[in-house]
Amino acid sequence: MHDVMVALFIMTVGMTTSGIIANLYRLIPLKSKEPGGRATYFAVMVVAGPSVLFDNAAQACRKKECSQIAFWLAAAVAAYWSLAIGMFVIELALAL
Repeated sequence: MHDVMVALFIMTVGMTTSGIIANLYRLIPLKSKEPGGRATYFAVMVVAGPSVLFDNAAQACRKKECSQIAFWLAAAVAAYWSLAIGMFVIELALAL
């Protein structure tokens, strides 16, 4: 049971980090025509991806634009992605 709780905590850390980065990026929009704008977008989406993916899936599910299976598949991918980001953030925090 302890291992499940640790995994859920790490996943939560990853989703929280993803949400913070996604919201910061929305506050400071960069144009893709600027030098390095497209590269910055992709670098930010590596971290902000789970939050954006889950948000888009939830909106599509509410509008009935996708099936329940597609929503839960997107949620599972976002959760796994959050777990990877969370492990990285926890390791980084422990190293400091």
